Amino acid sequence: MGRLIIISNRLPFSLDKEGDKVNLRQSSGGLVSAIKSYFENASAQRPEITGKMWVGVADFPQEDWDQLVAAKAAEQDFGILPVFVDKELYDNYYNGFSNSVLWPLFHYFNSLANYESQFFDAYVQVNQLFAEKLIPLLEPDDQVWIHDYQLMILPHLLRAKKPDATIGFFLHIPFPSYEIFRLLPTEWKKILLQGVMGADLIGFHTYDYVQHFLHSVKMLLGVDSYFHNLQYQDRLVRIDLFPIGIDYNKFHQTVADPEVEELRNNIQANFGDKKIIFSVDRLDYTKGLMHRLSGFEYFLDRYPEWKEKMVFILNIVPSRDTIPAYNERKRMIEEKIGTLNGRFSTIAWQPVIYRYTHLSFKELIALYQAADVALITPLRDGMNLVAKEYVASSLGKGVLILSELAGAASELSEAILVNPTDTSDVASSITRALAMPLYEQRNRISLMQRRIQEYDVFKWVNDFIDQLAQVKQEQQKQKVKLLDDKVITLIHKRYERSHNRCLLLDYDGTLVPFSRIPSEAAPDNAVKELLSRLSSDAKNHVVVISGRDVSSLDRWLGEYNITLVAEHGASFKMRGETWQQMVSVSDLWKDEIRRIMQLFVLRCAGSFIEEKTNTIAWHYRNTQTGLGFSRSRELLNTLSQLIQNTTLQVVDGNKVVEVRISGFDKGATALKIVGEMDPDFVLCIGDDTTDEDMFKALEGEAYTIKVNNGASAAQYTILSQQQVLPILNTLTSEPQVQLPEKKYADS
Repeated sequence: MGRLIIISNRLPFSLDKEGDKVNLRQSSGGLVSAIKSYFENASAQRPEITGKMWVGVADFPQEDWDQLVAAKAAEQDFGILPVFVDKELYDNYYNGFSNSVLWPLFHYFNSLANYESQFFDAYVQVNQLFAEKLIPLLEPDDQVWIHDYQLMILPHLLRAKKPDATIGFFLHIPFPSYEIFRLLPTEWKKILLQGVMGADLIGFHTYDYVQHFLHSVKMLLGVDSYFHNLQYQDRLVRIDLFPIGIDYNKFHQTVADPEVEELRNNIQANFGDKKIIFSVDRLDYTKGLMHRLSGFEYFLDRYPEWKEKMVFILNIVPSRDTIPAYNERKRMIEEKIGTLNGRFSTIAWQPVIYRYTHLSFKELIALYQAADVALITPLRDGMNLVAKEYVASSLGKGVLILSELAGAASELSEAILVNPTDTSDVASSITRALAMPLYEQRNRISLMQRRIQEYDVFKWVNDFIDQLAQVKQEQQKQKVKLLDDKVITLIHKRYERSHNRCLLLDYDGTLVPFSRIPSEAAPDNAVKELLSRLSSDAKNHVVVISGRDVSSLDRWLGEYNITLVAEHGASFKMRGETWQQMVSVSDLWKDEIRRIMQLFVLRCAGSFIEEKTNTIAWHYRNTQTGLGFSRSRELLNTLSQLIQNTTLQVVDGNKVVEVRISGFDKGATALKIVGEMDPDFVLCIGDDTTDEDMFKALEGEAYTIKVNNGASAAQYTILSQQQVLPILNTLTSEPQVQLPEKKYADS
């Protein structure tokens, strides 16, 4: 492993100039805290990392970097690569597209999205600036990890120039449902998805975000997933969840810090025996600050017994204050606090203590530890590390009230989970938290602490890097089996020298693409011309071996001098002969199978039943991805139990569950045909689970090719059905290069 290169919108620090003094102030935000903690301990965590670098936009001009910052930055334990962007361009990219389109839309505030074309143009340009800065510097062993919504196009831009690069992408905000994502203009949403799909590994905080992304990729790019893996263009891409952690020990060990203890004691002494409720948030509409204040106001109205017995410390961290909407929100919050304090305060007591400022690390920890209740109620949040920091900093007491709409809610289930828009729910949760017995507080805190200690920031980074390495290994395995020009030339050479050839070809997904309705999958002119040309050569014996029924194959392909095999081998027609049935039994068994499949048709919109002479199938190609796959697993389980001790067999095919009479399959039929022919050249191509029987049966006897990637007994893989006809057409064309003949075992 080489360097670990972190790429984010901003560098992890800002420049503070006071007279002649120059300081680098760490930027706020969970990503900076998490990665910096990892970098500080990376040598112990992963000694194989040969270097660390952070790439981001500088909030200072090039001359300041050259004269003031570069020397200071060299003191960091990681390299810094600044990207300098024109102020107006950056404003349109960051405040425009990133935070006036993607941020509101991805957080379900779609009414606030401002679809200005110049915003998107700037977004593309800045992503290109990052790519131009990075591409000349990338080395083969580098691990590139791109972060967040401001750089969604960058993975594709890097991939285009560095096809073999190792690229990870992580989204720190929610990925919305397809119904929300599709609100983006058509070109924009496709470019964004194609951009992210340039990565090898794509990470999200929660399972829901993963599913939303996969659904959007299916609907907009037409790419299906299988257990979170996608075959996109010529690469395997993996999508998974990695809930970001914190440096647990950094927060937990502050219990023994004398400075933190002094700050904490001062806070507690200042408020006497009053209970402390604490919130800290950036100034952002997604944080639900107005709803939180409304919930607190309702609490004061409904539970007057708590007046003068508690205080709510609300700290807002300045953020994006150059955007007018944020300044307007700040004004509204401050007016609300003023009104609330005016209504409820007494001469000796003020219910809300409001601060609009950055907090130092030790101040923040002291407030976490002094607080009896942490009130964290965003309207939508990718994760929310404040909740984890509060738990990690706890002295064994305290209550976390957390929005059920924050990503962290899926991990911190011992918190009091609330709907942030429900003022009554928030109010009752506050009084419940304030009155919670100490033993219950300790039990809840200890369970959450154990969980976030086990999956801390180091585990998070290592998990992502390990999976990124695994994906690259899987891609390498694919390349080994991938059918390339050299192998095609070799097959062509063997074909030319042979005199008795057998070509075994599957139909759906191989000769023709899949169709929404099976009856519409008739061969086009290109397929007809190919079959006519191949079958007219006396040296060729073409066999179309399919799961199709007899009548369909006869109607579409009966005119050609080829052998047809229907229903995976249940019926066949040798060239120049009539149809023969391999089995002859009653079809009463179908009644019970049909009844069960009809139930699943009702439970899964878009699915349908196809009935043939010896098989009956439930198709789910036209259903919602997650729903169809889930229902297919249920159906497989139901049918498998039903047919025990019978002569029936359940087949899990490509978007189809099929029941047939056992005792025949494509493998046995192919082996029978090849055995009778005794050819000196055999080529077998298929795409489905049922074709694996052929690949296994013909091992060592044929060139076997699997269409679409996945574990297979086939010798070689091609990545799409569109490649099949060109490969078959090359058999009758002149070879491009001359290679010495090899035996099958050597090929």
